[in-house]
Amino acid sequence: MYAISLGDDGAELRPLEPWHAEEFLAHLERGREFINQYIPFGSKATDTAGAREALQRYADMRAVDTGSLHGLWLDGKLVGGVLFLNFDADAGNCEVGCWLEPAGTGQGLVTRAMRVLIDFAVEQRGIHRIEWVAASANTASLNVARRLGMTRDGIRREAHPYGGVRHDLEVWSILAPEWREARARAAHNDH
Repeated sequence: MYAISLGDDGAELRPLEPWHAEEFLAHLERGREFINQYIPFGSKATDTAGAREALQRYADMRAVDTGSLHGLWLDGKLVGGVLFLNFDADAGNCEVGCWLEPAGTGQGLVTRAMRVLIDFAVEQRGIHRIEWVAASANTASLNVARRLGMTRDGIRREAHPYGGVRHDLEVWSILAPEWREARARAAHNDH
């Protein structure tokens, strides 16, 4: 199994697989209310079998190259994750997303992990367009898109019925040449 260090604070990016079902369920239980503010991520995972089923769905997506799920561990504790949605290598497009429990917020974990995912998508898989979709009220998520150098493409007004409310969805994206340019600028500024 791989574990990619995300810095000196004990943060790691690792595969999140069906055998993590109990740990995944415990993580969801700790953060369910926070995680589910804008999306129903993991809402069907209310017991170990449901958690295993949710993780298996993403393992199956990875097996057919249409998506994948990656956990974020902080000091050995699962606190969130990042994922590829609608991964289409032939068309060169994908959507990325994330979730965190409160213990994982405010530390830049998603931004750091997403840089790894986007680098992989662009440099290893030849993805040209990476898309980020979030509820307009989800400021934390939109701030990650900004930090990644994404451009807001537009708003899908009242497109997401959730929690008895129709939420506006913002669509953000970055293209491979823009990503490479941003990464080169960041590397230059580090010296």
